[in-house]
Amino acid sequence: MCRLLRIHPSGFYAWLRMPLSKRACEDKRQIDLLQTAWEESGKVYGYRKLHDDLLDQGETCCPNRVARLTRIAGIKAQIGYKRRPGIYGGRPSIVIDNTLDRQFDVAAPDKAWVTDITYSAPRPIGEAYDWNAKEKGGCECLPVPCCEGT
Repeated sequence: MCRLLRIHPSGFYAWLRMPLSKRACEDKRQIDLLQTAWEESGKVYGYRKLHDDLLDQGETCCPNRVARLTRIAGIKAQIGYKRRPGIYGGRPSIVIDNTLDRQFDVAAPDKAWVTDITYSAPRPIGEAYDWNAKEKGGCECLPVPCCEGT
């Protein structure tokens, strides 16, 4: 490896034996503090709250340093751990009785209506939905655009 990197082996082994710098030792100590604070929070806190915890412990550091140390240590905030308000599992569907039973011939007008909502490709004027309603035994309505674009 030394031949490939064109360095002298004694320099490589001297580099391996070199002690950590003061900053590296301080980083390692603060990473341990961050790790314990993160585990005490239930592995929920991100770097902002961990920075507040370090300040409460009397440590001096800036938020950017805490962000760098948490990134190195693999500490990430848990996002979305609370349930959002609402109905889970869906709402029960509303089913209407089939009163026509597919018998579309009616004796008098205004007794039965048939509707249809169809999605089609948008036209140049922006129509995307067509709504058709037919009164069985009476008048017939033309397609009416449900939404129009600009």
